[in-house]
Amino acid sequence: MSLASAFGFGTKKVRYAVVGAGDITQSAMLPGIKHTGNSELTAIVTGDAEKGRLLAEKYGVEHVYSYNEFDKLLTAGVCDAIYLGTPNWRHAEFAIPALDAGIHVLCEKPLEISSEKARAIQDAERRSKAKLMTAYRLHFEPGTLDAIEKIRNGELGELVGFTSCFGQKLDPDNHRAKHGLEAGPLFDMAPYPINAIRYLFGAEPVAVESAVATRQPSAGLGDLDDTFAVVLRMPGDKLASFTVSYAMNNIDSLIVAGMKGSIHMSPAYGFQSAIEQNLTIGDKQSHEKFKHTDHFGGEMRYFSDCILNDRDPEPDAEEGLSDLRVIEGIVTAMKTGGRVELPPFTRTRRIDPATQLQTLSAVTPPEQVKAKSPTGD
Repeated sequence: MSLASAFGFGTKKVRYAVVGAGDITQSAMLPGIKHTGNSELTAIVTGDAEKGRLLAEKYGVEHVYSYNEFDKLLTAGVCDAIYLGTPNWRHAEFAIPALDAGIHVLCEKPLEISSEKARAIQDAERRSKAKLMTAYRLHFEPGTLDAIEKIRNGELGELVGFTSCFGQKLDPDNHRAKHGLEAGPLFDMAPYPINAIRYLFGAEPVAVESAVATRQPSAGLGDLDDTFAVVLRMPGDKLASFTVSYAMNNIDSLIVAGMKGSIHMSPAYGFQSAIEQNLTIGDKQSHEKFKHTDHFGGEMRYFSDCILNDRDPEPDAEEGLSDLRVIEGIVTAMKTGGRVELPPFTRTRRIDPATQLQTLSAVTPPEQVKAKSPTGD
């Protein structure tokens, strides 16, 4: 008997409750669920009752819960998994009881705001029969996986350096401007270049060489550090640097360079348009634009497939911990003003392009139902 049959999934669909109905959930995940083929939306959990009602009408969902009713959801038998899109600092609050209840968890990055809380989530997964995946959507995107394969095949030669600039103009009224460091660009945006450094090099950073944060008064973000510049040292004395910002005009770019060639990706991280590569090998240059895919529907389809076929997902809790280890080192480097050695860390799994590629066509983001509260939901 298949696991799908054992769980009673006659149509081989995993039933999801979305927890948190903020921007990313509404603009990307909710419209992507329907065309996964193996997943369906059955419940919504939100801190805004009116928003929950309107979204339930929009998506034909019967079950709506408040955050305070989350324990009722876990025992109601209306979902097999949750997609967790709350603010970063509320991930453990929902992930741990869900896993303890045997409910699978697809958790947005970063996994939490500290490695301590992320390990608590990891411990909950280990004592549960349920699965957890950290939602690194680029682990399934065609252009990203192609770049990883080029590097592994030796087309760029020995890697030497990485640089990235990732910025957006944040509305001062956005909740991310009002909750300090953990809601700022270091936790919200930096996981993208940090994760890219790790999957392109296939290695873990060994030190934070420097980390600087600044504020741009004209951005109107008050006492929030809105721009961060970081240099990481990789094994073999390779260097990787990035800048992330809530004050810049939109920019989304990375360059990874080796002794034989380089790849310039722009866009590199966003989901609103197709990922593109400019490849230079020696003196030869080429350009490739990859299929614009549904990053969110694709990652959910992969996770649901892992659930239905009892396979462990690749971007797991350990992957989330890997990035938090670096972020915590960056925070320490900013406080001390000096170099910070990172604790030893071994990633036991890496991306497998052959099994993780997802090619669902992109969906058009719908008009959002606006929240009444400034909580991010």
